[in-house]
Amino acid sequence: MTHRNRRSRSLALTWLAATTLLTACGPGSPEAGTPNTTPPSATSSATASVPASTGTAMPPATIPGTVPSRPPQAVGSTLAAGEAFIAYYIDLLNYAYTTGDVGPLMAASDKGCEGCKGIADYAKKVNAKNGGLQGDYGDHLVDVKEIYRGEGNRIGGSAALAGGSYTERSSPGASPVSHESAKGTLEFSLSASGGNWIMYEMQITES
Repeated sequence: MTHRNRRSRSLALTWLAATTLLTACGPGSPEAGTPNTTPPSATSSATASVPASTGTAMPPATIPGTVPSRPPQAVGSTLAAGEAFIAYYIDLLNYAYTTGDVGPLMAASDKGCEGCKGIADYAKKVNAKNGGLQGDYGDHLVDVKEIYRGEGNRIGGSAALAGGSYTERSSPGASPVSHESAKGTLEFSLSASGGNWIMYEMQITES
């Protein structure tokens, strides 16, 4: 669950009910394994990638003021490109949470991705631009824990996420609700479109 889920328990339940199983990426895949250890793109501005073993506090996420561009490392349909795509996708999430502009996020998502739609619906309603989010609301990518090829030209895997403390207003007149820092796991399935990966389905759970 990304930190948008813990912002709204009802939204979390909606995502979990609506999100389909991550098909075509079973752990029995002959190419299953740990991810490429190459760091995410330096152009990935919204995601603070921090080693999971540091035990130190994370700096606030850097939120892009303009639409993030797909970095060169996320171009193509290799496993390494899929790993880099996860960092890029979190940049797009943070951009949507900041501006309420979900177009770039949905352009990098499959039309049938229910988890993606859930996030987009939330960000359109609750975002920093309209005062709905304040503080360290951005998601941090800690690590892509695993990534592997499945069936049907898809890849799957999971990533560790973390976030800081922030306040949320579900509507302009609502009282602010405080949220403490938390960790989560993103389970994902990517599909190829136009030679690049897009988010096929996702499920996010709080750990």
